Amino acid sequence: MDKLKKERIRKVNPVSQKVKLFRASEPLLSVFMWGINHTINGLNHVNLPVMLMPDDFKAFSKIRVDNHSYNKESMPSHFKVKEYCPVVFRNLRERFGIDDQDYMNSLTKQAVDVDSPGRSGARMLMSQDKKFFVKTLVSEEVEQMHHLLKQYHQYIVETHAQTLLPQYLGMYRITVNDVETYLIVMRNVFSPRLVIHKKYDLKGSTVDRHASDKEKAKDLPTFKDNDFISDGLSLKIGMGAKDKLMATLTKDAEFLASLHLMDYSLIVGINDCERADREATEALVQEEPEEEEEDENDTENGILEDDEYDYGGVPTPPDSPQPLVTPPFAGELDSNLERFGIKSREDAPKKEIYFLAMIDILTKYGVKKRTAQAAKTMKHGAGAEISTVKPEQYAKRFLDFISKCLD
Repeated sequence: MDKLKKERIRKVNPVSQKVKLFRASEPLLSVFMWGINHTINGLNHVNLPVMLMPDDFKAFSKIRVDNHSYNKESMPSHFKVKEYCPVVFRNLRERFGIDDQDYMNSLTKQAVDVDSPGRSGARMLMSQDKKFFVKTLVSEEVEQMHHLLKQYHQYIVETHAQTLLPQYLGMYRITVNDVETYLIVMRNVFSPRLVIHKKYDLKGSTVDRHASDKEKAKDLPTFKDNDFISDGLSLKIGMGAKDKLMATLTKDAEFLASLHLMDYSLIVGINDCERADREATEALVQEEPEEEEEDENDTENGILEDDEYDYGGVPTPPDSPQPLVTPPFAGELDSNLERFGIKSREDAPKKEIYFLAMIDILTKYGVKKRTAQAAKTMKHGAGAEISTVKPEQYAKRFLDFISKCLD
């Protein structure tokens, strides 16, 4: 009998399940992709409350992974992922009309670095399908987000998400090699499928508000208030659209002022429809059919297969999803893809689409800003339109300037 048992045991050939890991150009992004997959899948097993409680705004999920058998090219040997207020951000995503599966599919592929329009020096990444931005935060901004989140969520609920404020969708801390990086995910203001031909960052201030020569040398520079004025531009959206836009913008600016926040901007992206048509036609003419070659090596596609990874009991990610294909533009804005888009009025001399939304709203009018205001006032004079002023004054000047930009 014992002999028979031994023979049976010998015949058992356990096969380890193959694991597909997320590979990116650097460990931080690999871990971020892994973390998005893990946290979204974790939320699938949580009963989401009908009403958020105060503790939800203090909650977090945290996981530490120690890989004792690993491939350095794919994932670091030790890392930690922390998600802040997961239920709150899940609720916000739902209110902004973003499905968690789509959110995960977008962010579990290699993101691309893009230029940040602000002076903060923050790193900006864009998802491959161009639907989301991932921005690094400093610890002070994370603290500010915690202070802001409850009022922000309440405001989104009250306005039924009809706002030009940034759409905050998730906040994380990624720890790799004992280095902590704070990341926040936001919806992309611009369209994933329409080309932006010109871009402006408008504050309503005229002191030091012009693009530098270095900025102008970029493929898509971010111009500023003085550039907008010297270009003689106006956004020709018509009175009806202007009234609606200014009503939303006024409510948003008043909300920020009530929280003593200032130094925000209106980011403006302009799609030149006729130029876009010409570029699309030229691209079709130049495009030549290429024979497709089958790639048998999975590692070339950014995915590494291995039988022997040990995550200490932590579920490993599924296959990296395929890139999402957005539908071609047929002349109408998609309410989901182009939420911030406004078409130029029918009698406008040029057919354009404008994308407008507020960015960089996390600056509080504290000691630093008061000191900066005093220094700039001494340098430029009391009547100068410096960017650093009290929140109420900032909001009024901002709204007055934007109103003059709309036609």
